[in-house]
Amino acid sequence: MDAKSRGRVRVERTAKRVRTYLGGRVVADTTSALLVWEVPYYPTYYFPQADVEESALKPTGATRHSPSRGDAVIYDVVSGASEAKDAALVYPDSPLEEIRGHVRFEWDAMDAWFEEDEEVFFHPRDPYTRVDILSSSRHVRIEVDGVTVADSRSPRLLFETGLPTRYYLPKTDVRLDLLEPTGTVTHCPYKGTAEYWSVNGTKDLAWSYRTPLPESEKIAGLIAFYDEKVDVYVDGVRQDRPKTKFA
Repeated sequence: MDAKSRGRVRVERTAKRVRTYLGGRVVADTTSALLVWEVPYYPTYYFPQADVEESALKPTGATRHSPSRGDAVIYDVVSGASEAKDAALVYPDSPLEEIRGHVRFEWDAMDAWFEEDEEVFFHPRDPYTRVDILSSSRHVRIEVDGVTVADSRSPRLLFETGLPTRYYLPKTDVRLDLLEPTGTVTHCPYKGTAEYWSVNGTKDLAWSYRTPLPESEKIAGLIAFYDEKVDVYVDGVRQDRPKTKFA
């Protein structure tokens, strides 16, 4: 892959066919999409304008400035009876030459996204992120303010690029009486939709994927805790609390 960067923005071509839909119709379909890391955590798709349905872009007359990408022209996206306000951006004179002549769509404004013929949820997958889930016989114990809230000898360890090891534990090994549902929901394109619990007054300290995506089925129904905020003992050894954006 040919990767280039300007400041903190990385731009890279992907070999995947990428499509996005609105109103039940294809708005953009390309085999020449760009992956643009507008933030460090995951990329965004940019489509060549030639691969975007011309009638779908309705000028608004408004612009938006980005310190790294320059001034964007804002478009509404119209498809059939559906209209998504301010849902597309074009940077005609961007200091990032690679993104000139490309269209960026707001992910949540569109109805669906596909990589090849598989639907993708929440945001594009980062080609440099890998998730491995391994069964283990290590003894994992979780303490919150000195109280043991989980104790398991059959954890599943999730290794995700750029993040600390996450210990997913069977519910039968967790003090469920100490967990209070919060109603918080988050989404991950590698694992799926997570639900959260508070523990001892700390909100969203534990989470679980009830029905994860196929590649992460091994953690279905298991509970994990933020190692950044609890005391984790593995085979009797207390682990250092990692420093991440979740701390």
